[in-house]
Order: sequence, then structure tokens, then C-alpha cells
Amino acid sequence: MHLPGLIRLVLSALLVLVFFTPTSAATSPKAHEYVMVVDHSNGKAYKVAFNKHKGRYRSSQPTGLSPSTIKSVYNFPTSATAGSGTTIAVVDAYDDPTAEKDLNVFSREYGLPSCTTANGCFTKVDQNGGTNYPRKDSGWALEISLDIQWVHAIAPGAKILLVEARSNSFSNLLSAEDYAKTHAQYVSNSWGGSEFSGESSYDKHFSQPGVSFFVSSGDSGAPAEYPSASPNVISVGGTTLHFSSSGAFQSETGWSGSGGGCSSYERATAAQSSFSQYAQVGCSGMRATPDVSLDADPSSGVSVYDSTSYQGQTGWFQVGGTSASAPMWAAVSADSGGVVNASRIYGDSSSHFRDITQGNNGEPCLVGYDLVTGRGSALGTP
Repeated sequence: MHLPGLIRLVLSALLVLVFFTPTSAATSPKAHEYVMVVDHSNGKAYKVAFNKHKGRYRSSQPTGLSPSTIKSVYNFPTSATAGSGTTIAVVDAYDDPTAEKDLNVFSREYGLPSCTTANGCFTKVDQNGGTNYPRKDSGWALEISLDIQWVHAIAPGAKILLVEARSNSFSNLLSAEDYAKTHAQYVSNSWGGSEFSGESSYDKHFSQPGVSFFVSSGDSGAPAEYPSASPNVISVGGTTLHFSSSGAFQSETGWSGSGGGCSSYERATAAQSSFSQYAQVGCSGMRATPDVSLDADPSSGVSVYDSTSYQGQTGWFQVGGTSASAPMWAAVSADSGGVVNASRIYGDSSSHFRDITQGNNGEPCLVGYDLVTGRGSALGTP
């Protein structure tokens, strides 16, 4: 799971070993989320690991970027009905008991349509589609708030299906994925872990006719992660947005934390390997990540509201990480109404992407395609 914020919120405390076979082990998926930590004694902001920070990092008022700012930067649709007729599933671990309430605080703050269980817009289920919700986890609750709030921000007309896995083990998250993909046209995943031998046998969980899958690429730079490396998903990396002192958008660069790299185990799709700039990244026929990007640097993070207490803190957080870029890509794809897969991304006109040529994550940003931002960030709907 990838969590929000100007400070990197890596839920390393959630890491455990998950055994797939007697000879294959992998680290449990984690959220990639950062929040802005503000020291109110001096007004300075710091980027720190969320679960290690002991100071104050929330506000009674929004401090991160607003939906209107993000839509302006990326030329996203501004209609209150954008995404109507579609369902976007969000797959996360553990329970956020205040998810619906917090979503509606966010909606009221930014003038978005109400999205509730009562009006049919919002549905929360466990990994089997029932109401036997898992135990609460405050870190993943912030991730959930980020995911559903920014899905709603970018596609306010879409329905939201929140599927909560029993834990952050691959087996439970993949069970949640299996339910999500049969009840939605777009599935957002803000979680991932290290690649492992045999991972391709799990790619089937990210395959369903007519369904588009989005996975955050990670927040630690290279190498590639799984399931971001699955050829069945759109891997979403991260950028940094730069504004003038007056708040005017100036430029976009690759974020140093953006996950990416050549997969050690997965082959590239035909659409990716035949793309004109694929060869320049040196993946030699292996899957390259990410495919695309959006804002993820916590220093240009988005606003998120969360009333489930984390270390005694509630309220507005400024959040970043590819946990933010993945649900936004799922949402703007829902705005388009079409299936977004490798063929769509690599066959699409360059006019639908802002090519990011500055910045690095250990790998450099390049013209056309790179292992930091993929084809670049979105301009309008894909």
C-alpha cells in the first residue's frame, strides 16, 4: 500500500514474511505514503518516515494541494459528473472505520458531490464482499482516506468500492483484488513489495476483461516492485510539481522517490517492448516500470482528511507518495470511460502526456520514456 503525504509514510511496521511456497518467500506489501511534517515552533516542514515521526504533522485546515489545483495542472475534467457510469475499486489492507465520514468532510471542503452509502456512491466491503471488516489500522486508514478522497476528487461522478483485505499479506490483498475486479471497471492499488521468484504466477489476479488495473510503483526509487512489475497493470510513478511564490504552476520534474526499474522476473508486453523509446532504458525485453506518473512528492503533496487517530493526530494531512498518483490515474481513466492498458498507454498520442525530462530516482529522466516517470504525467484523459 502506498500512503499519502509530504512526508514519506512507509509502513515498515507492517512488514512480515509471507510464504508462497516452501522455497519462496517475499516481504508483505506495504503502503507507500508520505506526509508533510510541520514543526509549528519554527514553521519549517520536514520529510520523514511517517511511522517514525513523533511531532506534529497535521493541521485544522487543508495545507496540501486542492483538487482544483491538480485539475488545473493536468487539464483534468472539472465537471461534477466526470466518471459517471463507472465504478472505481480501491484495494487496501485493514479497516478504516471513518472512511465514509472523512470522505464527506473532504467533499464538503472542496465542493464535491456527496458520496455516501445512502446515495449509492460509496460501498465498503471486506475481501469477500461482506461486512466482516478487518481490524482497524491507523496507518492504513490514512492510506484509505488518501485513496478514496482523491479518486472522488478526480472522478466525482464515479461510484467508489472500497475493498478491505484482512491483512497486508499478499494472499489477503489478492483475495480483495479478485473481488474488486469483478465489481468495478477500474481498480486502484496503493501497495507493493519487493519482487520475488515466481511472482508471475500471481499476475492472473490482475486480469479481467474490460477492467483496468493501476498500481503505485513505490517510493524508494529503483529497483522495480511487485505488483507494479506485473505486465497486466499500469504502473504509476511519481513527480514533483513546482510553483512560483504566488502559487502559479511552473514545471514538473521526476520525483527522487518514484519507484521504477527493469523487472527481474517479468517480460515486457509487446506494446511496451515495441515502443520507440523502450530500448533506451536497457531492460532488454524485461518489464520496465513505471508506465506513467503524476504528482507524488510530499513537498507538493495533496490534502487528505483523516479522523482516525494516528499517534494522537487527526485532521488535515499533506500527503504524497505514489499512493497519491495511482488512485488519481485510476480516476482520470474512469473519466475517459475506456479500458486503459499497455496497448492504450504505449499506442496513445504523445499529446496526452507531459514528457518529464528532468530529475532522477537513481535512474535518469529521459526524452520519451524513462524508469522514473514512464511516458510522463497525464494531460487530460488518456
